[in-house]
Amino acid sequence: MREAALRLLRPRLPDLGLSGAVVVLDQLTKAAVRATLPLHSKVTIVPGLMDFTHVRNTGAAFGILSAADFPFKTVVIAAVATMALVGVAFYAASLAPHQRVARAGLALIIGGAAGNLVDRVAAGSVVDFVDVYWRTYHFWAFNVADSAISVGVGLMILDIVSVGTHVSKTA
Repeated sequence: MREAALRLLRPRLPDLGLSGAVVVLDQLTKAAVRATLPLHSKVTIVPGLMDFTHVRNTGAAFGILSAADFPFKTVVIAAVATMALVGVAFYAASLAPHQRVARAGLALIIGGAAGNLVDRVAAGSVVDFVDVYWRTYHFWAFNVADSAISVGVGLMILDIVSVGTHVSKTA
C-alpha cells in the first residue's frame, strides 16, 4: 500500500516542491516586511516606479470586500479560499505527467493561494507590500503569493492557447 502511494506521489513531487517553495518564500518576505517596515510606511525601491509599502488586505483579491464589514468576514473569505484551493488541487492532481506547463501553473497558483491563506488564518489579513505605480496611477499592492498566482494563471493561459499545437490534426 505504501509503495502504491509513493508511486502515485512521485510524479507530483516537483509540483509539491514548487508550491512549497512559493509558500516559504512568501512567508519569509512577509515576515521581513512585518519586522522591518511599520504598517503604512514605505521604502522607495525604484524611484517613480516601485515602493515597498506595508499594508494589510482584509478583503479578497485586489482588495475586493476590504471596505465591507460583516460578521465572520475573515472566516467566510478563508473558507471560500480553502474551497477554491482544494478544487484547484484536485484539478492539478488529475493532470497527466506530460502536462508540465499546466502543472507548473497550477503549482504556482496553489502555492500562492496557500501563502495568502496562511496569513488570513493566522492574522485575519494578508500582508501586501509591493507598490508599483506610474505618476499618479497605482496598481494594487501585492506580494510574492499574488505574483505566483499571476504567473501561474499566465502559464495556464499559455497552456490553453497552445493546446492546438499538441493535438494531432485530422481531416
